[in-house]
Amino acid sequence: MGSPKKVSPSTRSPKKNSRTLHDLFVQESPHFTIPSSSPTSGNEDLLSTISYCTFVFTFTDPSESPAQRDSKRLQLARLVSILKSSKKPVHGKVLVALAAMISANLFRPLPPPSSPSAITDLPEEEYPVSIFSPLWSHLQIVYEMLLKLVNSTDQKILRECIDHSFLRNLLALFQSEDPRERETLKNVYHKIYSKFISDRSFMRKSMTEVLLNYVFETEKHPGIADLLEIWGTIINGFTVPLKEEHKLFLMRVLIPLHKTKGMQVYHRQLAYCVSQFVQKEPMLGGVVVRGILRYWPVTNCQKEILLIGELEDLVENLDPDQYRKLALPLCTQITKCINSWNSQVAERALYMWNNEQFVKMAMIGTVEVFNVIVEGMEKNLKWHWSKSVRQLTESVKVMLEEMDPDLYSKGLMDMEAKESMAHLEDIKRKKKWERIEWEAAKNQFFNPQRYIRVSY
Repeated sequence: MGSPKKVSPSTRSPKKNSRTLHDLFVQESPHFTIPSSSPTSGNEDLLSTISYCTFVFTFTDPSESPAQRDSKRLQLARLVSILKSSKKPVHGKVLVALAAMISANLFRPLPPPSSPSAITDLPEEEYPVSIFSPLWSHLQIVYEMLLKLVNSTDQKILRECIDHSFLRNLLALFQSEDPRERETLKNVYHKIYSKFISDRSFMRKSMTEVLLNYVFETEKHPGIADLLEIWGTIINGFTVPLKEEHKLFLMRVLIPLHKTKGMQVYHRQLAYCVSQFVQKEPMLGGVVVRGILRYWPVTNCQKEILLIGELEDLVENLDPDQYRKLALPLCTQITKCINSWNSQVAERALYMWNNEQFVKMAMIGTVEVFNVIVEGMEKNLKWHWSKSVRQLTESVKVMLEEMDPDLYSKGLMDMEAKESMAHLEDIKRKKKWERIEWEAAKNQFFNPQRYIRVSY
Protein backbone atom coordinates (compact mmCIF):
# COMPACT_ATOMS: atom_id res chain seq x y z
CA MET A 1 0.00 0.00 0.00
CA GLY A 2 1.62 3.25 -1.14
CA SER A 3 2.13 6.32 0.97
CA PRO A 4 -0.39 9.17 0.57
CA LYS A 5 0.49 11.74 -2.13
CA LYS A 6 1.47 15.21 -0.79
CA VAL A 7 -0.43 18.11 -2.23
CA SER A 8 1.66 21.13 -3.31
CA PRO A 9 0.52 24.52 -1.87
CA SER A 10 0.29 25.84 -5.43
CA THR A 11 -2.20 23.14 -6.37
CA ARG A 12 -4.33 23.38 -3.27
CA SER A 13 -7.84 24.55 -4.14
CA PRO A 14 -8.56 28.10 -2.88
CA LYS A 15 -11.18 28.72 -0.25
CA LYS A 16 -14.26 30.68 -1.09
CA ASN A 17 -13.40 33.64 1.20
CA SER A 18 -9.70 33.83 0.41
CA ARG A 19 -9.98 37.31 -1.29
CA THR A 20 -8.68 40.12 0.91
CA LEU A 21 -10.07 43.64 1.38
CA HIS A 22 -7.24 44.79 -0.89
CA ASP A 23 -8.52 42.57 -3.73
CA LEU A 24 -12.10 43.78 -3.33
CA PHE A 25 -10.95 47.39 -3.21
CA VAL A 26 -8.89 47.18 -6.39
CA GLN A 27 -11.63 45.22 -8.18
CA GLU A 28 -14.23 47.83 -7.27
CA SER A 29 -12.06 50.72 -8.47
CA PRO A 30 -9.37 49.58 -10.92
CA HIS A 31 -8.06 53.14 -11.41
CA PHE A 32 -7.53 53.56 -7.67
CA THR A 33 -4.51 51.60 -6.43
CA ILE A 34 -3.41 51.18 -2.84
CA PRO A 35 0.29 51.90 -2.16
CA SER A 36 2.42 48.95 -1.16
CA SER A 37 3.07 48.48 2.52
CA SER A 38 6.66 47.38 1.89
CA PRO A 39 8.27 49.80 -0.62
CA THR A 40 11.83 49.60 -1.75
CA SER A 41 12.66 53.08 -0.42
CA GLY A 42 11.17 55.83 1.77
CA ASN A 43 10.72 58.33 -1.07
CA GLU A 44 8.97 55.76 -3.27
CA ASP A 45 6.60 54.96 -0.46
CA LEU A 46 5.86 58.67 0.03
CA LEU A 47 5.39 59.33 -3.68
CA SER A 48 3.11 56.30 -3.99
CA THR A 49 0.96 57.50 -1.09
CA ILE A 50 0.84 61.03 -2.49
CA SER A 51 -0.23 59.71 -5.89
CA TYR A 52 -2.92 57.63 -4.20
CA CYS A 53 -4.28 60.70 -2.36
CA THR A 54 -4.48 62.75 -5.56
CA PHE A 55 -7.75 61.04 -6.44
CA VAL A 56 -10.58 63.34 -5.33
CA PHE A 57 -13.89 62.06 -4.01
CA THR A 58 -17.03 64.15 -4.54
CA PHE A 59 -19.00 62.55 -1.68
CA THR A 60 -22.08 62.88 -3.91
CA ASP A 61 -21.38 60.17 -6.48
CA PRO A 62 -23.29 57.00 -5.47
CA SER A 63 -20.61 54.84 -7.10
CA GLU A 64 -18.06 55.99 -4.51
CA SER A 65 -17.52 53.50 -1.72
CA PRO A 66 -17.33 54.61 1.93
CA ALA A 67 -14.42 52.18 2.29
CA GLN A 68 -12.52 54.02 -0.44
CA ARG A 69 -13.13 57.36 1.20
CA ASP A 70 -12.02 56.08 4.58
CA SER A 71 -8.91 54.53 3.05
CA LYS A 72 -7.92 57.86 1.51
CA ARG A 73 -8.49 59.61 4.82
CA LEU A 74 -6.16 57.14 6.54
CA GLN A 75 -3.50 57.62 3.86
CA LEU A 76 -3.75 61.41 4.21
CA ALA A 77 -3.35 61.07 7.97
CA ARG A 78 -0.34 58.83 7.35
CA LEU A 79 1.21 61.51 5.14
CA VAL A 80 0.74 64.17 7.83
CA SER A 81 2.29 61.86 10.41
CA ILE A 82 5.32 61.30 8.17
CA LEU A 83 5.74 65.04 7.62
CA LYS A 84 5.47 65.80 11.33
CA SER A 85 7.89 63.06 12.40
CA SER A 86 10.49 63.86 9.73
CA LYS A 87 13.35 66.00 10.98
CA LYS A 88 14.54 66.80 7.46
CA PRO A 89 12.78 69.41 5.29
CA VAL A 90 10.74 68.19 2.34
CA HIS A 91 12.20 69.05 -1.05
CA GLY A 92 12.66 67.83 -4.60
CA LYS A 93 10.18 65.46 -6.21
CA VAL A 94 8.30 64.89 -2.97
CA LEU A 95 7.58 68.61 -2.49
CA VAL A 96 6.38 69.00 -6.09
CA ALA A 97 4.16 65.93 -5.76
CA LEU A 98 2.75 67.17 -2.43
CA ALA A 99 1.94 70.59 -3.92
CA ALA A 100 0.18 68.95 -6.87
CA MET A 101 -1.81 66.68 -4.56
CA ILE A 102 -2.80 69.59 -2.29
CA SER A 103 -3.91 71.63 -5.32
CA ALA A 104 -5.95 68.73 -6.69
CA ASN A 105 -7.81 68.34 -3.40
CA LEU A 106 -8.34 72.01 -2.45
CA PHE A 107 -8.87 73.81 -5.75
CA ARG A 108 -12.23 72.47 -6.76
CA PRO A 109 -15.45 73.98 -8.13
CA LEU A 110 -17.44 75.20 -5.15
CA PRO A 111 -21.15 74.35 -5.07
CA PRO A 112 -23.56 77.22 -5.82
CA PRO A 113 -24.77 79.18 -2.77
CA SER A 114 -27.50 77.38 -0.88
CA SER A 115 -29.47 80.65 -0.99
CA PRO A 116 -28.37 83.18 -3.64
CA SER A 117 -29.64 86.07 -1.51
CA ALA A 118 -28.47 84.65 1.80
CA ILE A 119 -26.42 87.73 2.68
CA THR A 120 -28.17 90.60 0.93
CA ASP A 121 -31.71 89.80 2.08
CA LEU A 122 -30.94 88.91 5.69
CA PRO A 123 -33.55 89.83 8.28
CA GLU A 124 -32.23 92.48 10.64
CA GLU A 125 -31.51 90.13 13.54
CA GLU A 126 -30.37 87.03 11.65
CA TYR A 127 -27.08 85.75 10.28
CA PRO A 128 -26.46 83.39 7.35
CA VAL A 129 -26.85 79.70 8.08
CA SER A 130 -23.61 77.71 7.95
CA ILE A 131 -23.35 74.90 5.40
CA PHE A 132 -21.02 72.04 6.35
CA SER A 133 -19.26 70.33 3.46
CA PRO A 134 -19.09 66.50 3.43
CA LEU A 135 -15.56 66.79 2.00
CA TRP A 136 -14.24 68.24 5.26
CA SER A 137 -12.98 64.87 6.57
CA HIS A 138 -10.41 64.95 3.74
CA LEU A 139 -9.96 68.71 3.40
CA GLN A 140 -9.10 69.17 7.06
CA ILE A 141 -6.08 66.87 6.76
CA VAL A 142 -4.98 68.46 3.47
CA TYR A 143 -5.05 71.93 5.06
CA GLU A 144 -3.08 70.58 8.01
CA MET A 145 -0.52 69.22 5.54
CA LEU A 146 -0.27 72.57 3.74
CA LEU A 147 0.18 74.44 7.01
CA LYS A 148 2.93 72.02 8.04
CA LEU A 149 4.74 72.59 4.73
CA VAL A 150 4.51 76.37 5.09
CA ASN A 151 5.84 76.24 8.65
CA SER A 152 8.70 73.78 8.07
CA THR A 153 9.90 74.42 4.50
CA ASP A 154 12.32 77.14 3.51
CA GLN A 155 10.57 80.03 1.76
CA LYS A 156 12.89 79.97 -1.26
CA ILE A 157 12.22 76.27 -1.87
CA LEU A 158 8.49 76.55 -1.21
CA ARG A 159 8.27 79.54 -3.56
CA GLU A 160 8.63 77.14 -6.52
CA CYS A 161 5.29 75.53 -5.65
CA ILE A 162 3.32 78.36 -4.03
CA ASP A 163 3.18 80.95 -6.80
CA HIS A 164 0.69 83.73 -7.61
CA SER A 165 -1.69 81.30 -9.29
CA PHE A 166 -1.69 79.11 -6.17
CA LEU A 167 -2.38 82.16 -3.97
CA ARG A 168 -5.26 83.32 -6.18
CA ASN A 169 -6.85 79.86 -6.05
CA LEU A 170 -6.40 79.80 -2.28
CA LEU A 171 -8.10 83.19 -1.96
CA ALA A 172 -11.05 81.99 -4.06
CA LEU A 173 -11.74 79.28 -1.47
CA PHE A 174 -12.92 81.95 0.98
CA GLN A 175 -16.23 81.70 -0.91
CA SER A 176 -16.78 78.29 0.70
CA GLU A 177 -19.91 78.26 2.85
CA ASP A 178 -18.30 75.87 5.36
CA PRO A 179 -17.10 77.98 8.32
CA ARG A 180 -14.60 75.27 9.31
CA GLU A 181 -12.84 75.55 5.97
CA ARG A 182 -12.77 79.36 6.07
CA GLU A 183 -11.36 79.35 9.62
CA THR A 184 -8.55 76.96 8.66
CA LEU A 185 -7.95 78.77 5.37
CA LYS A 186 -7.65 82.06 7.23
CA ASN A 187 -4.80 80.68 9.35
CA VAL A 188 -3.01 79.20 6.33
CA TYR A 189 -3.35 82.36 4.23
CA HIS A 190 -2.10 84.59 7.03
CA LYS A 191 0.84 82.26 7.69
CA ILE A 192 1.82 82.46 4.01
CA TYR A 193 1.52 86.26 4.18
CA SER A 194 3.83 86.33 7.18
CA LYS A 195 6.44 84.11 5.53
CA PHE A 196 6.32 85.28 1.89
CA ILE A 197 7.49 88.86 2.37
CA SER A 198 8.05 89.45 -1.34
CA ASP A 199 4.42 88.46 -2.13
CA ARG A 200 2.73 90.61 0.52
CA SER A 201 1.88 93.42 -1.88
CA PHE A 202 0.31 90.96 -4.33
CA MET A 203 -1.70 89.29 -1.55
CA ARG A 204 -2.98 92.63 -0.24
CA LYS A 205 -3.96 93.70 -3.75
CA SER A 206 -5.78 90.39 -4.36
CA MET A 207 -7.75 90.69 -1.12
CA THR A 208 -8.59 94.32 -1.92
CA GLU A 209 -10.04 93.28 -5.29
CA VAL A 210 -12.28 90.73 -3.58
CA LEU A 211 -13.57 93.36 -1.12
CA LEU A 212 -14.17 95.94 -3.84
CA ASN A 213 -16.05 93.41 -5.95
CA TYR A 214 -18.21 92.61 -2.93
CA VAL A 215 -18.99 96.28 -2.14
CA PHE A 216 -19.64 97.60 -5.63
CA GLU A 217 -20.77 94.52 -7.58
CA THR A 218 -22.21 91.46 -5.87
CA GLU A 219 -22.68 92.06 -2.11
CA LYS A 220 -22.49 88.25 -1.90
CA HIS A 221 -19.48 86.61 -0.27
CA PRO A 222 -19.49 84.43 2.86
CA GLY A 223 -15.81 85.05 3.67
CA ILE A 224 -15.69 88.85 4.09
CA ALA A 225 -15.42 88.60 7.90
CA ASP A 226 -12.48 86.19 7.59
CA LEU A 227 -10.68 88.42 5.08
CA LEU A 228 -11.18 91.45 7.33
CA GLU A 229 -9.78 89.47 10.26
CA ILE A 230 -6.62 88.88 8.24
CA TRP A 231 -6.57 92.57 7.35
CA GLY A 232 -6.84 93.46 11.04
CA THR A 233 -3.56 91.71 11.83
CA ILE A 234 -1.92 93.24 8.75
CA ILE A 235 -3.03 96.79 9.65
CA ASN A 236 -1.82 96.22 13.20
CA GLY A 237 1.68 95.77 11.77
CA PHE A 238 1.68 98.97 9.68
CA THR A 239 4.34 101.48 10.68
CA VAL A 240 3.68 105.16 11.37
CA PRO A 241 3.46 107.42 9.42
CA LEU A 242 1.09 105.38 7.27
CA LYS A 243 1.81 105.01 3.57
CA GLU A 244 -0.53 106.66 1.10
CA GLU A 245 -1.46 103.20 -0.23
CA HIS A 246 -2.78 102.19 3.18
CA LYS A 247 -4.76 105.42 3.66
CA LEU A 248 -6.40 104.90 0.28
CA PHE A 249 -7.38 101.38 1.36
CA LEU A 250 -9.14 102.89 4.38
CA MET A 251 -11.03 105.48 2.32
CA ARG A 252 -11.84 103.42 -0.78
CA VAL A 253 -12.49 99.99 0.73
CA LEU A 254 -13.07 99.96 4.50
CA ILE A 255 -15.36 102.99 4.73
CA PRO A 256 -17.62 101.89 1.79
CA LEU A 257 -17.94 98.47 3.46
CA HIS A 258 -20.26 100.21 5.94
CA LYS A 259 -22.96 100.66 3.30
CA THR A 260 -23.71 97.04 2.34
CA LYS A 261 -26.86 95.23 3.41
CA GLY A 262 -24.92 92.40 5.04
CA MET A 263 -22.65 94.64 7.13
CA GLN A 264 -23.81 93.21 10.45
CA VAL A 265 -22.20 89.86 9.54
CA TYR A 266 -18.68 91.31 9.49
CA HIS A 267 -19.06 94.58 11.41
CA ARG A 268 -16.92 93.50 14.39
CA GLN A 269 -13.92 92.79 12.16
CA LEU A 270 -14.54 95.94 10.10
CA ALA A 271 -14.72 98.18 13.17
CA TYR A 272 -11.45 96.70 14.46
CA CYS A 273 -9.67 97.47 11.15
CA VAL A 274 -10.96 101.05 11.13
CA SER A 275 -10.04 101.65 14.78
CA GLN A 276 -6.48 100.46 14.09
CA PHE A 277 -6.08 103.19 11.48
CA VAL A 278 -7.46 105.90 13.79
CA GLN A 279 -5.26 104.76 16.69
CA LYS A 280 -2.17 104.98 14.49
CA GLU A 281 -3.13 108.37 13.00
CA PRO A 282 -5.92 110.14 14.97
CA MET A 283 -6.27 112.75 12.20
CA LEU A 284 -7.91 110.06 10.07
CA GLY A 285 -10.81 109.99 12.54
CA GLY A 286 -12.54 112.88 10.80
CA VAL A 287 -12.47 111.07 7.44
CA VAL A 288 -13.88 107.92 9.03
CA VAL A 289 -16.67 109.68 10.97
CA ARG A 290 -17.83 111.64 7.91
CA GLY A 291 -17.69 108.46 5.82
CA ILE A 292 -19.85 106.52 8.27
CA LEU A 293 -22.36 109.39 8.45
CA ARG A 294 -22.50 109.46 4.64
CA TYR A 295 -23.49 105.78 4.53
CA TRP A 296 -25.90 105.95 7.49
CA PRO A 297 -28.80 103.47 7.04
CA VAL A 298 -32.34 104.78 6.70
CA THR A 299 -34.47 101.77 7.65
CA ASN A 300 -32.08 99.17 9.13
CA CYS A 301 -32.26 99.62 12.91
CA GLN A 302 -29.71 96.91 13.73
CA LYS A 303 -27.11 98.62 11.53
CA GLU A 304 -27.85 101.92 13.26
CA ILE A 305 -27.15 100.38 16.68
CA LEU A 306 -23.86 98.91 15.44
CA LEU A 307 -22.76 102.20 13.88
CA ILE A 308 -23.60 104.20 17.02
CA GLY A 309 -21.33 101.85 18.97
CA GLU A 310 -18.56 102.24 16.39
CA LEU A 311 -18.83 106.05 16.51
CA GLU A 312 -18.58 105.95 20.29
CA ASP A 313 -15.34 103.95 20.08
CA LEU A 314 -13.96 106.32 17.42
CA VAL A 315 -14.64 109.39 19.56
CA GLU A 316 -12.26 107.95 22.15
CA ASN A 317 -9.38 108.10 19.66
CA LEU A 318 -10.23 111.33 17.81
CA ASP A 319 -7.76 114.18 17.70
CA PRO A 320 -9.20 116.93 20.02
CA ASP A 321 -8.45 119.48 17.29
CA GLN A 322 -11.24 117.87 15.23
CA TYR A 323 -13.91 118.16 17.93
CA ARG A 324 -15.19 121.53 16.73
CA LYS A 325 -15.42 120.43 13.08
CA LEU A 326 -17.16 117.11 13.83
CA ALA A 327 -19.43 118.28 16.65
CA LEU A 328 -22.32 119.49 14.47
CA PRO A 329 -22.61 116.55 11.99
CA LEU A 330 -22.02 113.93 14.70
CA CYS A 331 -24.38 115.44 17.30
CA THR A 332 -27.02 116.01 14.60
CA GLN A 333 -26.99 112.32 13.63
CA ILE A 334 -26.99 111.13 17.25
CA THR A 335 -29.93 113.44 17.97
CA LYS A 336 -31.84 111.99 15.02
CA CYS A 337 -31.22 108.54 16.51
CA ILE A 338 -32.42 109.77 19.91
CA ASN A 339 -35.69 110.78 18.23
CA SER A 340 -36.01 107.41 16.47
CA TRP A 341 -39.31 105.59 16.99
CA ASN A 342 -37.32 102.39 17.46
CA SER A 343 -36.71 102.32 21.21
CA GLN A 344 -33.49 100.28 20.92
CA VAL A 345 -31.92 102.85 18.59
CA ALA A 346 -33.09 105.74 20.78
CA GLU A 347 -31.76 104.16 23.99
CA ARG A 348 -28.39 103.29 22.41
CA ALA A 349 -28.02 106.88 21.21
CA LEU A 350 -28.92 108.28 24.65
CA TYR A 351 -26.23 106.09 26.24
CA MET A 352 -23.69 108.02 24.14
CA TRP A 353 -24.01 110.75 26.77
CA ASN A 354 -22.23 108.46 29.24
CA ASN A 355 -19.09 108.87 27.12
CA GLU A 356 -16.94 111.68 28.53
CA GLN A 357 -15.24 112.40 25.21
CA PHE A 358 -18.57 112.74 23.39
CA VAL A 359 -19.90 115.11 26.08
CA LYS A 360 -16.69 117.13 25.83
CA MET A 361 -17.08 117.36 22.04
CA ALA A 362 -20.73 118.49 22.36
CA MET A 363 -19.84 121.18 24.92
CA ILE A 364 -16.92 122.49 22.84
CA GLY A 365 -19.27 122.84 19.89
CA THR A 366 -21.00 126.08 18.99
CA VAL A 367 -24.39 127.32 20.17
CA GLU A 368 -25.83 125.86 16.96
CA VAL A 369 -24.77 122.37 18.09
CA PHE A 370 -26.34 122.80 21.52
CA ASN A 371 -29.58 124.05 19.99
CA VAL A 372 -29.84 120.84 17.95
CA ILE A 373 -29.32 118.77 21.13
CA VAL A 374 -31.86 120.74 23.17
CA GLU A 375 -34.49 120.50 20.44
CA GLY A 376 -34.01 116.71 20.25
CA MET A 377 -34.35 116.32 24.02
CA GLU A 378 -37.52 118.39 24.27
CA LYS A 379 -39.08 116.63 21.30
CA ASN A 380 -38.46 113.24 22.96
CA LEU A 381 -39.94 114.35 26.28
CA LYS A 382 -43.05 115.61 24.50
CA TRP A 383 -43.71 113.05 21.81
CA HIS A 384 -41.81 109.75 22.27
CA TRP A 385 -44.02 106.71 22.90
CA SER A 386 -41.50 104.73 25.02
CA LYS A 387 -41.50 105.39 28.75
CA SER A 388 -37.92 104.16 29.20
CA VAL A 389 -36.71 106.47 26.39
CA ARG A 390 -38.47 109.44 28.03
CA GLN A 391 -36.87 108.57 31.39
CA LEU A 392 -33.40 108.36 29.86
CA THR A 393 -34.00 111.63 28.01
CA GLU A 394 -34.99 113.31 31.27
CA SER A 395 -31.75 112.10 32.89
CA VAL A 396 -29.65 113.50 30.03
CA LYS A 397 -31.56 116.79 30.15
CA VAL A 398 -30.84 117.15 33.89
CA MET A 399 -27.15 116.48 33.24
CA LEU A 400 -26.97 119.10 30.48
CA GLU A 401 -28.81 121.70 32.59
CA GLU A 402 -26.37 121.15 35.46
CA MET A 403 -23.36 121.48 33.13
CA ASP A 404 -24.47 124.78 31.56
CA PRO A 405 -27.90 126.05 32.68
CA ASP A 406 -27.58 129.34 30.77
CA LEU A 407 -26.77 127.59 27.48
CA TYR A 408 -29.64 125.15 27.93
CA SER A 409 -32.05 128.02 28.71
CA LYS A 410 -30.86 129.88 25.61
CA GLY A 411 -31.41 126.69 23.62
CA LEU A 412 -34.99 126.50 24.91
CA MET A 413 -35.61 130.13 24.00
CA ASP A 414 -34.20 129.64 20.51
CA MET A 415 -36.34 126.53 20.07
CA GLU A 416 -39.48 128.38 21.16
CA ALA A 417 -38.64 131.27 18.82
CA LYS A 418 -38.09 128.81 15.99
CA GLU A 419 -41.42 127.11 16.71
CA SER A 420 -43.15 130.49 16.86
CA MET A 421 -41.66 131.49 13.50
CA ALA A 422 -42.72 128.15 12.03
CA HIS A 423 -46.26 128.69 13.38
CA LEU A 424 -46.44 132.17 11.81
CA GLU A 425 -45.19 130.81 8.49
CA ASP A 426 -47.86 128.11 8.65
CA ILE A 427 -50.57 130.72 9.24
CA LYS A 428 -49.31 132.82 6.31
CA ARG A 429 -49.27 129.77 4.07
CA LYS A 430 -52.86 128.83 5.02
CA LYS A 431 -54.10 132.40 4.41
CA LYS A 432 -52.39 132.45 1.03
CA TRP A 433 -54.06 129.20 -0.01
CA GLU A 434 -57.44 130.45 1.25
CA ARG A 435 -57.05 133.59 -0.86
CA ILE A 436 -56.13 131.54 -3.93
CA GLU A 437 -59.14 129.25 -3.39
CA TRP A 438 -61.45 132.25 -2.97
CA GLU A 439 -60.16 133.89 -6.17
CA ALA A 440 -60.59 130.60 -8.04
CA ALA A 441 -64.15 130.18 -6.79
CA LYS A 442 -65.04 133.80 -7.67
CA ASN A 443 -63.58 133.41 -11.16
CA GLN A 444 -65.58 130.24 -11.72
CA PHE A 445 -68.80 132.00 -10.59
CA PHE A 446 -68.46 135.00 -12.92
CA ASN A 447 -66.99 133.05 -15.85
CA PRO A 448 -68.62 129.59 -15.95
CA GLN A 449 -67.02 127.12 -18.27
CA ARG A 450 -68.67 126.73 -21.67
CA TYR A 451 -68.86 123.25 -22.99
CA ILE A 452 -68.96 122.56 -26.73
CA ARG A 453 -71.19 119.69 -27.69
CA VAL A 454 -69.45 117.39 -30.12
CA SER A 455 -71.60 115.14 -32.28
CA TYR A 456 -70.33 111.76 -33.31
